[in-house]
Amino acid sequence: MITWATFPFVRYTPALITGIVAYLYLGEGWPELWPYAAALAVLAALLIFWAVRQRAPAATDAAGTLALLTIVVFGATLTQRATESRRADHLFRFADQVECYQAVVDDGIVVRPATYATTLRVRAVRVAGRWRRATGGVRVSLPRVEGVAQPRYGEVWLIRGHPDASKPPLNPGEFDYRRYLEYRQVYHQQFIHPDQYRVLGLDPPSLLVAASMRAAAQLDGVFRHYIKAKREYAIASALVLGIKDDVDTVTKQAYTNTGTTHIMAVSGLQVGLLFAAMSLVLQRLFGRVRGFRIWSALLGLAVIWSYAFLTGLSASVLRATVMFTFVIVGRVWGRQDSIFNTLGVAAFALLVFWNPFLVADVGFQLSFLAVLSIVYLQPRIARWLDVEAYFYARRRPWQPRLVQWGWHGTGWFLDKVWQAVALSLAAQVATFGLGLYYFHQFPFSFLVSNLVAVPISSGAVYVGLLLLVVKGMTAALAAVLPAVAGLWLDLLPKGVAWVFEQAVWLFNEYIFLVSRLMANWVVREIHVSALQTVLLFGLIGTLLAWANTRRLAWLSWATAVLLVYVGSRVAEARAVAPTEEFIVYSIPRRSAVGFWQGAAVEFVTPDSVPLTETERTYRLLPGLIQRQARHPAYAVGWRGTTIPVQRLADPDSATEKLFFKPGPVVLAHWRGLRIGFVSNRISSATQSVPVDVLVLRRNARLKPETVAAVFGPRVRVVFDSSCKTWYVARQDSSLRAHGFQTWDVTAQGAFRCRPPLALQ
Repeated sequence: MITWATFPFVRYTPALITGIVAYLYLGEGWPELWPYAAALAVLAALLIFWAVRQRAPAATDAAGTLALLTIVVFGATLTQRATESRRADHLFRFADQVECYQAVVDDGIVVRPATYATTLRVRAVRVAGRWRRATGGVRVSLPRVEGVAQPRYGEVWLIRGHPDASKPPLNPGEFDYRRYLEYRQVYHQQFIHPDQYRVLGLDPPSLLVAASMRAAAQLDGVFRHYIKAKREYAIASALVLGIKDDVDTVTKQAYTNTGTTHIMAVSGLQVGLLFAAMSLVLQRLFGRVRGFRIWSALLGLAVIWSYAFLTGLSASVLRATVMFTFVIVGRVWGRQDSIFNTLGVAAFALLVFWNPFLVADVGFQLSFLAVLSIVYLQPRIARWLDVEAYFYARRRPWQPRLVQWGWHGTGWFLDKVWQAVALSLAAQVATFGLGLYYFHQFPFSFLVSNLVAVPISSGAVYVGLLLLVVKGMTAALAAVLPAVAGLWLDLLPKGVAWVFEQAVWLFNEYIFLVSRLMANWVVREIHVSALQTVLLFGLIGTLLAWANTRRLAWLSWATAVLLVYVGSRVAEARAVAPTEEFIVYSIPRRSAVGFWQGAAVEFVTPDSVPLTETERTYRLLPGLIQRQARHPAYAVGWRGTTIPVQRLADPDSATEKLFFKPGPVVLAHWRGLRIGFVSNRISSATQSVPVDVLVLRRNARLKPETVAAVFGPRVRVVFDSSCKTWYVARQDSSLRAHGFQTWDVTAQGAFRCRPPLALQ
C-alpha cells in the first residue's frame, strides 16, 4: 500500500498537468476560470479543516478528492491567465490595421543557410497614425545577405507593415507549426526585407539573459578558435554549449538514426555529468570535513547554475538545472529516498512559476519521463543479472594473482557495461511512446550506439569544460602578468583542445559507423495518434504494475488496453482504405500533385525538376506516414506516370508573329475526375475541354472569358504554389467576379478533391 502523505506531489503534479492539458485542448471557449478556482480553494480548505476535526476516513478521502479537483482547475486557470492572446492589447486585436510596429528581439538567433530566424516581442503599434501600446510575439525571418547584420538579443526594431497570423498546416499530416508557436505565445509570423526594418537601439528584456548570451558567444568563440575541423567544432559546441547552428544535415540524420540526438542538446546529461564529477572530487578531498553535506551542496548549486548561465540560459538547460536543484536540496534534507516526490516538486515548480505551457514541450516530457523511468526501472533491470558476482565466483585460492585480478577486473568492467545497458533500456521504456508520436521512428540500434557514445561524449564534455577553464585561467594570467603572455602560454589550451577535438572526432566516427552498419535497424514512418500514445503508456504502466505486484488483475487491464489499441489501429486502417483523393500540394515555388487510392499514392511534379529530399521529407512524408503508405510512386513532368494524360496544343501556337506563344493544356483523367493544367497563355480558340478542376501554374495568362469558353463556367480554379502572390491577387478577384470558385494553395493550404467514382 502506498503512503500518499510521503509523496504528496506524486498526486499534485499529475492533477496540475491534467488541468493544463484540459485547457490546451478544450478550453478555447471557456469563461474566466479564476472565480471558480478561488471558490473551490475556499471550499477545499473548509472541507479539509472539517475532515481533520472529524478524523473519519470517508471525510478525509472526500477532502483529498476535492483538493485534487481544485488543483486541476488551478492548472487550467493558470494556463488561461498565461495565454497572451486573451489580453485586450494583444496584436490580434489590431489585425491588418497595423501600419508599423515596434518590437524587441526576445530570443536566441537561429542561423540558417539563407536566413536568420528569431522571435520579436511587440511593444507598440501604429494604427491610423497613432501609436498604441500592444503585446504579442512575432516569429520573423531575415535574409542572410550582405549588408544584413545578424540580429542580437535586446535589439529594438521599427518594422514597416504588419505581421500575418501564423498559418495552419498547409499539407495533410504536416507538422502544426502554428500550434507549436502558440504554446510559446507567438501567434504571428513575418518575413522582413532588409529595407523594411530599422534598429532603434538596444534594450534587452532581461539583462541577465543578455549577459548569459554574450558569455555563451564568448565560449563558442574559444571552440571556434581552437577546433579547426568544421564538423568537430559543430559537435563540440553542441555538446558543451548547446549551440547547434553549424551542425549539418548529414550529421543530424546520423544522430537521429542511432537514437543519440539527446547528446547534442545541453540538458540533464551535461548538468548531471558536471555535478557528478564535482561531487566525486569533493567527496574524495573533503568528505570528512565538518558540514560537508551542506557546503558541498551549496557549491554544487553554484556550479550548475553558473554552467546554466554560461550556456545562454536555454530552456533545456534551465529545466535540467531546476531538476537537479531540487534533487540536491532533497539530499541535504535527507529526502533522497523520495526521489519521485522530488521530481514531482521540480515539475510542479516549473509549471507554476515559470511556464504552464512547458507541458507541451517535447524536451520537458522526455526529460522527466526518462529520469522517472531510470530511477524506477534501472535498479530493477540491473538486478536481472549479477555480473560481478558471476566472475568473482570464478576465482580460486590456488590461481595465480594475475588470473584472480583478471577475473576481478572482467567482472567489474562487465558489471559497469550491464549497468549502462540497464540505464539505456530503462530510459527507452518511458520514452518509447513519445518517440513514435513525435519522430515517427524507433532506432533499434540505440543500445549499441548509446553504450559507447554516452561514455565517449561524457569524456568529451569533461575535456571541453576543462578547455574553457584552462583558457580562462591563461587569459586571466596574461591580463595580470602581461610580461609572461606569449605563445608558450597558449600551449596548454592548445593541448587540451587537441585532446577534445580527437575525442569529438572519435565520437562522431562511431556514430557514423553505427549509422552505416545498422542503417536497416531503424523502423521508420510509424504513425501513432495522441490517443494511441496514451494507450501505449497505459499498456507499459499496467505491465510494470503487474511486474511489481504479480497480481493477475493488472494483466487483465493490460490485455484490455492492448485490445483497445489494436482496435484503434484497425479502425484507422479501415478509414484510410476506401479513401480516394486528388491533392494539389502547397510547396513554395513548386508544382506537385498527388493521386491517392487508400494507402497507395502517385505523386507528379508537372515541372521537369523533381522535388528535393527536403521538400519530400517536410511536405509529403507526413501524409505518407499518416496514411501508412509504404511504396509511393513519383513521376517528373508526367514521364512514367500511370495517370492517363493528353496534351492539347493551342491553335495560335503555330503563329510566328506572337511573342508569347500559347503552351499546351495538359489533361488528366483519373477515377472520373477531369483535371486541366495550364502553365502558359491560351486563347479562346483552344479546343473546348470541360474539366472539373483547373490548376493554374507559373502565372498562366488567361482571361475569365477564356476559362469559361474552354473549360466550362463551373470549373474550380486552383492556383498552385508556383504562382506569384501578385498574380494570384489579380486573377483571383477577376475570376471570382465572373462566378468561379477559386483556391490558392499558398494561402489556404493544399487543395483536396474526391473523384466522382469515390463518391458513388
